[in-house]
Amino acid sequence: MSSDTPPVTDEKPSGPDGLPLVGNQLALLREPYAFMTRTAREYGDIAYWEEPTGPVYQLNHPEYIEQVLVQNNQHYIKGDHFQTMLGPVMGNGILNSEGAVWRRNRHLIQPAFSSNRIEGHAPMMIGFTEDLLETWADGQTRLIHEDMMEVTLKIVARALFGVDIDDSVDTVGAAFDEFMLATETLSHLVLPQQIPTPSRRRIQWARESLDSLVYQLIEERRANPTDQDVISKLLEVTDEEGNTLSDEQIRDEVVTLLFAGHETTALALTFAAYLLSTNPAVERALVEELDDVLGGETPTIADLDDLTYTEQVVKESMRLYPPVPGIVREPVKPDIIGGYEIQPGATVWMHQWVVHRDPRWYDDPLSFRPERWTDDLENDLPRLAYFPFAAGPRRCIGDRFAMLEARLTLATIYQNYHLELVPGTELDLRATITSRPKHEVPMTVHER
Repeated sequence: MSSDTPPVTDEKPSGPDGLPLVGNQLALLREPYAFMTRTAREYGDIAYWEEPTGPVYQLNHPEYIEQVLVQNNQHYIKGDHFQTMLGPVMGNGILNSEGAVWRRNRHLIQPAFSSNRIEGHAPMMIGFTEDLLETWADGQTRLIHEDMMEVTLKIVARALFGVDIDDSVDTVGAAFDEFMLATETLSHLVLPQQIPTPSRRRIQWARESLDSLVYQLIEERRANPTDQDVISKLLEVTDEEGNTLSDEQIRDEVVTLLFAGHETTALALTFAAYLLSTNPAVERALVEELDDVLGGETPTIADLDDLTYTEQVVKESMRLYPPVPGIVREPVKPDIIGGYEIQPGATVWMHQWVVHRDPRWYDDPLSFRPERWTDDLENDLPRLAYFPFAAGPRRCIGDRFAMLEARLTLATIYQNYHLELVPGTELDLRATITSRPKHEVPMTVHER
């Protein structure tokens, strides 16, 4: 793409033709990754089509994505589509709130993700991972995604809320599973919200299951506040008129942080394990680094600077399999992107899955090559050719927490075990809010 600004045109970009009534929603549900990739390859850096809900633009160039997420971010909100997906369970938490509410609550939650606070959680992260490994036995077959969801959920609950939720892990996991499955149904996406479809009944069940735990946590923190946990901080805050946040507002933030704080890291670890199992040379290089740096000792925060290949494995896993496959925004003011005027009422899609696999930015893009992550590559990449945590003011608040957790967990596991993918296992993914495996990822674990 030329660096010259294209002239503004009244025409629309080209794009895929949809079906009557449902547009391209059916194609997106049936083959989401193929659809978004094919659209980018066939129609270039910006594609356009009409949906029953309005016009859609798919942006496939880092420069255009940076304009939306960073440079002109004030022109965009997450919008109705995002609310339809997340709102029924997440409420108005920091993932989907806007304006003053989002700024206030992000400011309140931000201290929980300060460098000092995050680094202080490192021993706990390793401890929970070691607890998981104590349940493993040599030669046993484990459901790796399920294991990663469990350990990351325990970690985020302890780190952010100061609680152990061992007895509630299955309840929380089942609620989020039901929620994610229900959001990908066509009826949920296209039918009016007031119609009680089976998928919406499942979402309501998920909300009620989470509420029973979260409101209990709020009451416990109200009775026994601390100066460290997020719930206590939210209970303290008052608005200009001296009013405290309602329990429902606090509930929305807690559920959002529980979901976002473990879901994407669990997926990143699952995908890393899958890729390592199918690329034995990469696993050998990882284990060699762990042996050289750690010498059989438990990893610590001080070791991370020397675990460069471990970090490259995590980054490359999130390039090939970004835990969040796409980002959506809706303009509240007109914007011009690539010479096309985008008006309020449109939906703008930006897919990490597409950009991270674009051969313009990555040599041999479908290969798992952690060693590609050199300083030269990072300096040469367009700024948003890699954006697993999004970018701009709405960049993931827990990005450093997630990277620390992923590196320490991965190091702890692979220092002790070799994970062998059960023959015949395919990694087939859903694309809703995150990129979840459609089926479990069974692996046989072997002690080193």
